[in-house]
Amino acid sequence: MRRPHELDEEESHFLIPDEDKHTEYVPAKVRKLAQEEQLKMEMKASAEAAQQEEIDEATRIAQLKEQERQRKLEMLHKKSLLASAHKLRAEAEKDRKDPETERLEEMQAEEARVLQSVEHQMHAPLQSVRERAKGIVYTTRLHNSWQRPKKYLQMSDGEADEMRRKFFIEVSGDDVPPPIPNFKDMRFPEVILKGLSDKGIKRPTQIQMQGIPAILEGRDLIGIAFTGSGKTMVFALPLIMLALEAELKYPFRESDGPYGLILCPSRELAQQTHDNLVYFTKRLKEAGFPELRSLCLIGGTDASKQMHQIREGLHMVVATPGRLTDMLNRHRMFLVQCMYLCLDEADRLIDLGFEEDVRNILDSFRHQRQTVLFSATMPKKIQDFAKSALVEPVVVNVGRAGAANMDVIQEVEYVKQEQKCPYLLQCLQKTAPPVLVFCENKKDVDDVQEYLLIKGVTAVAIHGGLDQEERQASVKKFRDGVAEVLIGTDVASKGLDFPQIRHVINYDMPKEIENYVHRIGRTGRGGQTGIATTFINKNQEETTLLDLKALLLEAKQRIPPFLDALDKSQHNLREIGGVRGCAFCGGLGHRITQCPKLEKQSKQTQGPGKDSLLTGSRYERDGGGGGEI
Repeated sequence: MRRPHELDEEESHFLIPDEDKHTEYVPAKVRKLAQEEQLKMEMKASAEAAQQEEIDEATRIAQLKEQERQRKLEMLHKKSLLASAHKLRAEAEKDRKDPETERLEEMQAEEARVLQSVEHQMHAPLQSVRERAKGIVYTTRLHNSWQRPKKYLQMSDGEADEMRRKFFIEVSGDDVPPPIPNFKDMRFPEVILKGLSDKGIKRPTQIQMQGIPAILEGRDLIGIAFTGSGKTMVFALPLIMLALEAELKYPFRESDGPYGLILCPSRELAQQTHDNLVYFTKRLKEAGFPELRSLCLIGGTDASKQMHQIREGLHMVVATPGRLTDMLNRHRMFLVQCMYLCLDEADRLIDLGFEEDVRNILDSFRHQRQTVLFSATMPKKIQDFAKSALVEPVVVNVGRAGAANMDVIQEVEYVKQEQKCPYLLQCLQKTAPPVLVFCENKKDVDDVQEYLLIKGVTAVAIHGGLDQEERQASVKKFRDGVAEVLIGTDVASKGLDFPQIRHVINYDMPKEIENYVHRIGRTGRGGQTGIATTFINKNQEETTLLDLKALLLEAKQRIPPFLDALDKSQHNLREIGGVRGCAFCGGLGHRITQCPKLEKQSKQTQGPGKDSLLTGSRYERDGGGGGEI
C-alpha cells in the first residue's frame, strides 16, 4: 500500500523534464522577422521562375514565327509566277476604290481645273476700273427714309420665315425685312395703288412681296425669279418713290440728274420699262405731285432730241448700254448724281457682248449707289459681279436660277427641217391668237413671215436687222391685236411682256438653254397657263438637248422618246462637288467640261469682236440685235 501523494515510477517519469526535447524560447519579434525573411526568399524564387517561364515562352513564339516565315518562303518559292500574279492582282483590286466613285472624283478634279482656267482667261471682273484701281470697297449698306409699318417692325424672324414658306420665297442675307403681302402696307400713295388696280394688279407676287420692301429700305438686291413674275414693278416702283422724295427735298434744275438708272439688254425691253415709269409718273402729276421726268435712251432714235431732254434735267433714265455709253463718252450725260442702278436681265447684258459697256458705265459713278440686279439665270460672271459690286445684298429667290416657268406646258416635237413650215401651220391651231414664234436667225424670221402671209396668216416680224421704227410698228400691231403672229429672234424674248399670249413656238431650238428659258417665259405670265412647242431635229447639239431634257424632268413634263434615249445613266444630273450641272452657264444637262457657251467665249477676243463685213447686215447671224446703241 502506497502513501498518499506517492507516484509510481511510470508517472514520475512524465513529471521530470526531458533535457533532450527542450526547445529554447524565441521572442515573438525575432520569430516574425524570420518569417518575413523566409517569405521574401520564397517570393523571389517564384518571380525568378515566372520570369524564366516568360523568357522560355517568348523564345518559343519567336521560334514558331521563324518557322512560319521559313515555311511561307518555301511555299512562295514553290508557287508559280501565275499564282503570284493572281494574288497581287487580288490585293490591288481590294485596295482600289469603287470605279464609279473614282470616276466622279476625276470629274470633280477636272471641273475644278477648268474653273481655275476660266478665272485666268476671263480675268477682267465686271466692276468699275477706277474703283478696282484705287482699291475702293464699300462695306456699309445705304439706308433710305422709308420705314416698315409697325406690325412688320414687330414681326419676329420666325413669323417672317413662316410667311416666306407659305409663299415659297427663299431669301439669304443679313437682317432681311419680312415680306409684305399687300401694296397698301408698302406705303405707296393712293394714286399709285389706283394705278396698280387699273392695270389689274390686285396683290403683289412673291418677288414683289419680298423685293419691294428691301429696295425701299435702301438694300442692294439680287432677284432671281421665273419670267413673268412681275420683276419690273419690283425695281420701278421704289425708283419712282426715291425720285419723288429727292424732288420734294431739292427740286431738280436744268442738267440735273439722273437720280436713277435702269439698264436693259434690248430697245424693246427698255421702251416697255420706260412706258411703265411714264404710266405712274403721269398719274402722280395729275394727283398734284411734282413732275418726274424720265428718258428712254436707246439707239435707232433721234440723239439730238435725247440730248435736249438731258439738258432739261432728268430724274430717271432707262437705257441700253450702247447708246448710254455713247452719251457718257461724249460728255452729254453724267452719273455723278445717280444713286440707284438697276441691271435688268443682267445675264442677257453679258451674253450679248455688253460687258465692256457695263464696265464703262460703272466707271462713271463717283460714289456708292444702291445696286439692284435681276436675272432669270445666274452665270458665273454675274455671280462674281454680285460679290464684288453689291454690299450685303438681299438675295430673293422664287425659283431656281435658270429654271423654266412651272405654269408653262412644254411640248417637244421632232420635225425635219424641210417640214417645219407646214407643221408650224398645224401648231398655230392649238390655241387662239396671238402666238409668238421664235427663230434662231434673221433670215428664217423673214422666210417664216413670208410663208405665213402667203397662207393668209397676219404676221409681223421683229429682229435686229430692222430699223427702230419697223420694230416698234411690229410690236404695236401685235400688242393691239392687228397681227395674229409675231415672229422674231431672241431680241423679242428679252423681258417683253405680252400678257395675252398663250402659245410660244420655238421654230428653232436655241443653241443655249438660257435663251430657251427666256423664250418660253413669254407665256404663262401672271399665274396663267401657257403652252410652249419646240421643234428639234438632228441639227441640234447633244449638250443642248441634254439641257432641255433636264429642264423637262425638273418641271415634271413629258419626255419624248428621242430625248429619253439620251444619257440613260443620267451622270450629268448628279451633284458632284456640290454642283449640279454646269458651274459656268447653269445648264443641268451637261458639265462644265462640255459647256458650249464656255467654249464659245474662250474663243472670243475681249469685247464684242464683230466681223466688220457683217456689221449692219440685215442677216447678221447673231440674230439678237446685240450691240445696238
